[in-house]
Amino acid sequence: MAATYRRRLQRGAASTAVAALVLAALTASQAPTLSETAAARKQKPAPPADTPIDGGSAYFTDRPPLNRPAPHPKKHESGPGPVVVTGPAEAGLPATVLAAYKKAASAVHASDPGCRLPWQLLAGIGKVESGQARGGAVDAEGTTLQPIIGPQLNGHGFALITDTDGGRYDGDLTHDRAVGPMQFIPSTWSNGGPDGAGWGADGNGDGKKDPHNVFDAALAAGHYLCAGGRDLSAQGDLDRAILGYNDSEDYLRTVLSWYTFYRKGTHEVPDGRGVLPVHHGGAGRTGDRDVRTQPEHGAGAPDRHPGSGKPGKAGKPDRPGKPGGSHGTGPTPGGTGTPSPKPTPTPPAPKPPTEPTRLTVLERVGDEDLSATAGGEFATSPRVRAKDAAGQAVAGAPVRFTLPAAAGARFPGGATSVTVPTDKDGLATAPTLRAGDKAGAFTIRATAVGRTAPAVAFGATVEAKPAPKADKIARTSDKELTATAGQPFAEDAVEVEATYQGKAVPGAAITATMITAGPKPEENDKGPYFKDPEATGAGKGKPVRTLTGLTTDANGLLKLPKIYTDKHAGTFLLRLTTADGAVLTVKLKVAPAGS
Repeated sequence: MAATYRRRLQRGAASTAVAALVLAALTASQAPTLSETAAARKQKPAPPADTPIDGGSAYFTDRPPLNRPAPHPKKHESGPGPVVVTGPAEAGLPATVLAAYKKAASAVHASDPGCRLPWQLLAGIGKVESGQARGGAVDAEGTTLQPIIGPQLNGHGFALITDTDGGRYDGDLTHDRAVGPMQFIPSTWSNGGPDGAGWGADGNGDGKKDPHNVFDAALAAGHYLCAGGRDLSAQGDLDRAILGYNDSEDYLRTVLSWYTFYRKGTHEVPDGRGVLPVHHGGAGRTGDRDVRTQPEHGAGAPDRHPGSGKPGKAGKPDRPGKPGGSHGTGPTPGGTGTPSPKPTPTPPAPKPPTEPTRLTVLERVGDEDLSATAGGEFATSPRVRAKDAAGQAVAGAPVRFTLPAAAGARFPGGATSVTVPTDKDGLATAPTLRAGDKAGAFTIRATAVGRTAPAVAFGATVEAKPAPKADKIARTSDKELTATAGQPFAEDAVEVEATYQGKAVPGAAITATMITAGPKPEENDKGPYFKDPEATGAGKGKPVRTLTGLTTDANGLLKLPKIYTDKHAGTFLLRLTTADGAVLTVKLKVAPAGS
């Protein structure tokens, strides 16, 4: 943001001297750069100071409710120390969001224990950036139910960042916008890290790096805060880490106030039931996918990004507002400047779904186990009903259906788990389930997300696919089949086609047997033979005269394995049969050795 500030000061500073003083103060508080990475720990270096984590996009809550000052180990000249919030509701963190912060802190501790990243710091930043993903409006996997997207970074009171992601993350094809619960700009997420690697992370192990997912975003933020070899137990490194997220003293104090508060105790609340900031009431624009109460930027709309200062005036370092007062929109990660004008009223966004608190039991609907044929769809899907203690149906409860990965069965999109809400009658029905290619049995589990209700199990059976019918087998060549005793027949000497009512049959099962001649043919014990394909060790190459499990290919054709001969000469018979009774007898002529 340093470059952004310089442009603002040049436009509106009262004098060169004032501008120089402000620039000096700002430069002193920039985020650490590669020159500060002398620590022994090898971490991703912090980005340059003029590359904020989200391009200077406005943050969600200006100030927490005030109660009393909280002592700060370091006194900031630009204002008083942090303050703490009050009231038990403010200490409630949505279950999935809380899990994401703790998981991220644990992962960072494992890879960089010297950073000493507390999960409460991630919670403090998440509160300021997005109101804990708008009160925990996320699905069971941690992805926001509605995208959290900041205003356009078009240089009008914000950083100027032209589109870097083709609208992939922010839906904007001209400029970048900060996205997700931790408010990363796409360029920072994808390629803003050292060597262009980007800060994006996969926090939930699904193989994707999604800034709209709170697990991924929290882990990425953790790595960012620890960059440059920081030790966050040291106040100086802690301050620099937060200022690296947003180079603003007001932002620093706001984050520290929540961090201090959360360290004194928190409790878990259901997703969607987190407290939203009183200054914004949780409302937000949804037409441009901005759910953080931002006015449209363009003709007739004032630039009111934190750090921009009032329109037409020079930007100044942020100062805290009066206790209990509303500040409009404060700075976001990477932003600096004075409080902004009162935001333009916007229509309230739809309220995020809330998790029912009354759910106590999941009840299976339907007594029969589920069944399907290999490769086909199950005729019925698992279904449960959510009830409260009084036996009444509970609507809107998220229910997760989970399959064992080894079963081979999958929900749409190849998923092994899906989460669906119960309807007005308390019913949750899993989407269509497709069986794997192998026969067998497995169990499907249904669980109430975020609740302690006992899981429901469904038995599922996959039956082998019936072999295709074939009413005729015929050779594809009429060439005589001959060999010399002790020598094999030509490679792939016997090729046949299976048909049913004149049409080729793929996958037809065929059995091949060397038989004796006569009215009662049986398996021959001499003459041509196959080699046992399953034999190993000393038994490898053992002669066998019956092969089962042979199937035709996609064109209904089958080439038999190589046929060998022993010392016996003469005319021998090979019989091919299908399960539907089709029979083909082939003559194999073996000439005496030396003839």
